[in-house]
Amino acid sequence: MITGVAQVAVVVHDLGRAVAFYRDTLGLPLLFQVPSAAFFDCGGMRLMLALPDAGHPELDHPPSILYFRVDDIEATCRALAARGARLEGEAHVVGQLEGRDVWLAHFYDMEGNLQALTSETPRTGR
Repeated sequence: MITGVAQVAVVVHDLGRAVAFYRDTLGLPLLFQVPSAAFFDCGGMRLMLALPDAGHPELDHPPSILYFRVDDIEATCRALAARGARLEGEAHVVGQLEGRDVWLAHFYDMEGNLQALTSETPRTGR
């Protein structure tokens, strides 16, 4: 039985630039790095940034969008913008669950991969 997601891979073309973004801009802890990949802790799940595998050119494409959970999406957007991240629009409500709003904001990493932030806030708090 599946018990969760252990690791997600993102293909990058400049590993050093990508490591700097995910470590310094997003603040993810770097676990370890090898010549062709770097591994980060993302709330207990590993995030692997990897150079394209020449033996599998079909895997050299943008990844699925990663949705990073944050507590305060607006403050996180401001912090990422101050660190040089390119945001795609502003944080906005995309759905409502019982008693809370689901917020979303998109940004691009330094490799041009679209990623996202998501947050759920009590509806009475906004």
